Amino acid sequence: MSNGRYSGGSIALAFLLGSAVGAGLALLLAPKSGTETRELLKDQASVAKDEALKVADEVKEKATELIEKSKEVVESKKAVLDSALEAGKEAMEKEKERLITKIKFDDKANEA
Repeated sequence: MSNGRYSGGSIALAFLLGSAVGAGLALLLAPKSGTETRELLKDQASVAKDEALKVADEVKEKATELIEKSKEVVESKKAVLDSALEAGKEAMEKEKERLITKIKFDDKANEA
């Protein structure tokens, strides 16, 4: 749950569980033979399994999409950081050269 909203997977899971409980109660309270009741329970379990697998596949797809998007964001941020690092190195080299030149100039001025 995020920001007061339920995810699609949570809603689907709640629906499946509610359906299974409702179906189970209906079968237990219905006037049917044991064989018929067991067959209906087996069918309902199969439907619930299929729905659960469908929801699991959807969640897996969403997770895969999020992972891919995350990788893209990380690569993008890495490129920005690499660029900033290079700019910093270049600025440091220029400042180093400027200071070396200044020190040499000051040393010559002091010798004279």
